[in-house]
Amino acid sequence: MLKARHLLGLAAAAALTGCGQSGPLYLPDSPAAAQRATLPQTLNPASAALAATPQTAPRAEPATEQ
Repeated sequence: MLKARHLLGLAAAAALTGCGQSGPLYLPDSPAAAQRATLPQTLNPASAALAATPQTAPRAEPATEQ
């Protein structure tokens, strides 16, 4: 039982430390940040390649009255 309490205490302490991250959260807006991969691109590189290719939508012709 004593080991379980120690283990639970260590797990709680580890969870509360937040992996050492401190300071306010912010979204970088520098030009270099625009070239970095996003989380979805990191997790699924195949979909990132599809998103990187520009998709051209068919142009709609304006309707003309006759």
